[in-house]
Amino acid sequence: MDYQIIPVTSFAQNCSLIWCPVTLQAAVVDPGGDAEKIRAAVAESGVNVTQILLTHGHLDHVGAATDLATFYGVPVVGPHRADAFWLDSLSVQSQLFGLSDCTPVQPDRWLEEGDTVQLGETTLEILHCPGHTPGHIVFFDRTDRLLVSGDVIFNGGVGRTDFPQGSHTDLIAAIKHKLLPLGDNVTFLPGHGPMSTLGRERISNPFLQ
Repeated sequence: MDYQIIPVTSFAQNCSLIWCPVTLQAAVVDPGGDAEKIRAAVAESGVNVTQILLTHGHLDHVGAATDLATFYGVPVVGPHRADAFWLDSLSVQSQLFGLSDCTPVQPDRWLEEGDTVQLGETTLEILHCPGHTPGHIVFFDRTDRLLVSGDVIFNGGVGRTDFPQGSHTDLIAAIKHKLLPLGDNVTFLPGHGPMSTLGRERISNPFLQ
């Protein structure tokens, strides 16, 4: 799977453009905002967007989802249904951060642990990793050892858990029992900040020691 990170919004959120190198079928993962910037990156890459993928329901990860889904005529897929209350409260989230009102997001398909998403010849496995939000999921390309981790794990950190229905205990459990067993050689694209590997974080991430 090929990828390009597109930093968007004042939160410096990593929107990821991922695609199958054989078919050039692509997905935009967590388009938090700046739809025009994302569309320009897609046009320059020459790929064909077939779906919008969401790891969780926070505003800075879904702000441009409806806009892009309408523009490309594609479905919004994910997150887990437990994040429905976050998607239902996007207008409130916008007000809290002093941003313009966010277009509501209604996924065409919720995702569960063990589901898969097909992107051309690339298969993405779904792992439910609650803690940052109750319905947070990650996308794993087992063949290319690439993980799109959203706000579960970062280079040197982990996701915040002081939001409604957040749980630090659940978050650390998901990382230790679901992500780390995938292997040290797995590279992950986080929701914010630089990329890393699970092996590096297993050894050096202060939250996992």
